[in-house]
Amino acid sequence: MRQIRAGGADAGPHTRWNGRLVGLVAVLVMVNFVLDSAVSAPLVVLPEMLDHFDTDQTAWLNASAMLAGVLWAPLLGKSADIHGKRKVLVLSLLLSGAGALLCAVAPSLWLFVPGRMLQGAALATLFLSVAIVREVCVPRIAMVIVGIVTSASATLNIASRFAVEKLAETFGFQILFVMSALVAAVMAVCVHKIVPESTVRTPGRIDLSGAFLLGGGLVGVLSYVSLGSGLGWLAVGPLALLTGGAAALTGWFVASGRKPDPLINVRNLGRPLVLTLLVVFFATGSYQSMLQLVSLIADVSADQGLGYGLADQGSVALLLAAPALGVTLGGPASGWIAARVGPARTLAGAVVLGTAVTVAMFLGASLLPVALCCGVLLGVTVGALGSSGFNVVGSLASPERQAVVSSLVMVMVSIGSVVLEFVGSAVLGSTKVVVDGDTANSATGVYSYIAIASVAFAVAAMLAVRLVRSTRLSGDSPSPGVERETV
Repeated sequence: MRQIRAGGADAGPHTRWNGRLVGLVAVLVMVNFVLDSAVSAPLVVLPEMLDHFDTDQTAWLNASAMLAGVLWAPLLGKSADIHGKRKVLVLSLLLSGAGALLCAVAPSLWLFVPGRMLQGAALATLFLSVAIVREVCVPRIAMVIVGIVTSASATLNIASRFAVEKLAETFGFQILFVMSALVAAVMAVCVHKIVPESTVRTPGRIDLSGAFLLGGGLVGVLSYVSLGSGLGWLAVGPLALLTGGAAALTGWFVASGRKPDPLINVRNLGRPLVLTLLVVFFATGSYQSMLQLVSLIADVSADQGLGYGLADQGSVALLLAAPALGVTLGGPASGWIAARVGPARTLAGAVVLGTAVTVAMFLGASLLPVALCCGVLLGVTVGALGSSGFNVVGSLASPERQAVVSSLVMVMVSIGSVVLEFVGSAVLGSTKVVVDGDTANSATGVYSYIAIASVAFAVAAMLAVRLVRSTRLSGDSPSPGVERETV
C-alpha cells in the first residue's frame, strides 16, 4: 500500500522521553478518560437508571455504548488512515460529547439508548491514541507508552467514582453525562492544539454500507438475546430481530469479499491476528460482564437471604474503583514487560491471571474483602490485556494501516462485552425470584453468571497459549520480522 506524506515538517519518531512527548502522553491519557466516563462510569449509577426508566434491561443501558463501538471503531479507524488521526480523534470526542448531552436530557429509554450509542464513538479515542503513539515513537518506547495511554486514565476514575456517586445523590444520575460532555469538549480542543496530525495517509474509500450492515446485524442478533428471555425465544418479534440480524451479517460477510477496499478484509487475516482478536473477545467480554454483575450484587444486602450480596459492606463506588487501581498498575507494567519478553507472552500471562480471579468471585459475591481483591486483580488483567493486545496487533500492521488494524481490537472488545453482558442479563432475567413482593436476582442466576464469565476467560487463556506458540518462531517481537497483515 502506497504511503502519502501529509504536509508539515516530519521530525521523525521519538526515540526517548522529552518534553513534547510527555505533553502528548498527558493529553492522550486525558482523552481516554472520556472513554472511561462513557463506558465504565455509568455502572456507578446503574440502579438509579433502572429505576428512572422503569426497566430491567440492564444490558441496553450499559452495553449500548459498547454495541455502537462495533459500528464506530472500523468506520473511524478507516477514516483516520485516510484523512488523518488527529482530525478523526477530534470528531470522535465531539460525537461522544453530543451523545452524553442527549443521555442527560433523555426523558425515556427510547431517546437514552440512541444517546448511549452516539456516546459509543468514544471507543475510537483508545485505538486512535494507540495508533498516534505507534506513529510518533519507535517500537521500543511505543510499547511502554501504549501501556500508559491505555490505562493511566483509570487513576482519575478512582476519585471520579466517589465524586459521581455523591453528585448523583444530589443532582441525579444525569450529572454524570453532563460532566462527560464537558470533558469531551475540552479534550477536543486540547487534541486540536497539541497532538500533531498524521504524516502517513492511506488512499482509499470508506465502506459505509459495510459498517451499517455489520452494526445493524449485531444489533439484531443481540436484541434477540436481550428480549428473548422476556418475550419468549420463539416469539415473532425476537425471531424477526434474529433473522434480520443474521441476514445483515451474512450480507456484510459476502459483500466484504467482493469489494476491492472493504471496511474489514475478513478473508485476509493471518493466524496471529485472528488468535489475538479472539483472546480479546473472550477476555474483555468476561471482564466487562463481571463489572456489570458487581454493580448489581453491591446493591443487595446479605440480610435479604438470597445467598449473595455486598450492600452495607461498602459502596458501589468503592467496588468499581478497585478495578481502576488495578488497571493503573497493569497497563504500564505490562508495557514494560512486553518490551522485554514480548506482548504475546504478556497477554497470555494476563489472561491466565484473569481466569483465576474470575473463579474467585464465587466467594467475592458475598465477601467484600475477596470482592475488592478480585476487583484489583481483574483491573491488572484488563490493563495488561489492553496494552498487550494493542501491541501484538500493532506489530502486525504496516504504518499506513495502524488505525484500522487497531480498530479491530476495539471491535472485538465491543462485541465481546456486548455478547457476554447480554447473555449474563438473559441468565439473570430467566432466574429471578420474588422476595417480599419484589423481584430480585437469584443466587442461581448470579453464580451461573460467574460460571459463564469463568469459562470465557478459560477459553481466552487456551487461545493465548496457542498465540504464544504461533509467534515463537518470529521471536514474539514487534520487529519487521513479524508477519504483517494487510487488513
